[in-house]
Amino acid sequence: MSNLVKSHYTGMDLDHLQSIGNDILIEAKRQGADSAETGISVDGGLSITARLGDVETIEHHRSQGVGVTVYFGRSKGSSSTTDLTPSAIVETVKAACWIAKFSADDEYNGLPDKTLLVTNFPDLDLYHPWELSADQAIDLAIKCENVAREFHPDINNSEGASVTTHHGVQVLANSLGFNHGYPVSRHSISCCVLGQRGKSMQRDYWYTVARDRTEMETSEAVGQKAAERTLKRLNGCSLSTRQCPVLFAPEVAAGLLGHFIGAVKGTSLYRKSSFLLDSLGKQIFPPHIHIHEQPHLKKALGSVPYDGEGVATKNRDIVKDGKLESYVLSTYSARKLSMQSTGNAGGVHNLTIDTGKLDQTDLMRQMGRGLLVTEVMGQGVNLVTGDYSRGASGFWIENGEIQYPVEEITIAGNLQDIFKNIVAVGRDIDFRGNIRTGSILVEEMTVAGSADGG
Repeated sequence: MSNLVKSHYTGMDLDHLQSIGNDILIEAKRQGADSAETGISVDGGLSITARLGDVETIEHHRSQGVGVTVYFGRSKGSSSTTDLTPSAIVETVKAACWIAKFSADDEYNGLPDKTLLVTNFPDLDLYHPWELSADQAIDLAIKCENVAREFHPDINNSEGASVTTHHGVQVLANSLGFNHGYPVSRHSISCCVLGQRGKSMQRDYWYTVARDRTEMETSEAVGQKAAERTLKRLNGCSLSTRQCPVLFAPEVAAGLLGHFIGAVKGTSLYRKSSFLLDSLGKQIFPPHIHIHEQPHLKKALGSVPYDGEGVATKNRDIVKDGKLESYVLSTYSARKLSMQSTGNAGGVHNLTIDTGKLDQTDLMRQMGRGLLVTEVMGQGVNLVTGDYSRGASGFWIENGEIQYPVEEITIAGNLQDIFKNIVAVGRDIDFRGNIRTGSILVEEMTVAGSADGG
């Protein structure tokens, strides 16, 4: 990607932002800092929302920001600004230095190991600007919502449809000689509608998101799926409390893997606030489970050439044959644990769980009788103990087929047991986020409902 690529909305090129990064490092040294790092971002976009056939909001976004961190020995200070003028940069560095001088030493503070910094920058094809006018975005949003509203007479209201396009440029620089940046793009279309059948009222949604607009679903497809999902939820009922298999739809299954990552990230481990303490090399999942990072997939939403500190990212196993192979560590957390950074400052990158040959329909047949969960609610996850209890809705399955929608239930268990009892992972992968998974079938969980439930 050429350094002369410019953001459609900001007009700032990479060379200019890298020059600002270099100026910040020079200024930090001039003010006495032993080392420093800075992150600079400039981005812009367009967001349109339409509801009931009319435009509800039109927003043009423009933002910029600089974050500066300086070190005086092992004392750290940070400051930020949205003003990129030279005078503002000087004051921002001054503020960071002032904070550092009054901060306590922390032996684990500091820039990453220079040998871990990326030196080979792959072209990940992350920049695909969408030359979309406001009028064109309005047409797409209205078309999306109209398809949903006209899909069936039981669709009686709408929360609207949105079209968003985003372009940005980001740069990272530090005193170790690292100064690099790249442009990114991200576009989405979403729709949410309401339905009513008798006394039953429900809402549901659908969305598509991609870096390249040509890889998105059409606005019509988004509207149709939003309507279909809403209709399927009408006339739902609760269940009596029971133990049964649970099949998590991909968009919900991603949350399960998110809880796993939360338990193996460095901050949870050095604070001893994880149920997976001292679990390296131990069996966490069944032997058929393989979870790994793929940070260099072209156009993927979680792809990055390096983490938030400039440490090189790479394909790596986190779980292999069901055993925990690696933690998720930044420089600071790695030092706290006497380990080495895994290139995860800022999180994981395209976390992927290998799938089997069956899709969701096949897994329903394999399950035979149980619960398909399509939505979870609430914050009932304790990463210290692993206890999991969340409100849920979805569908009851008999003889491998959907029988009726269910609502007002709670699914519960312990994450250690849930992970160990994963029977299969479907090939119906959801690519719309940083966690790439299909449906996940768990052998058994507690489903709590009402006394008069089905």
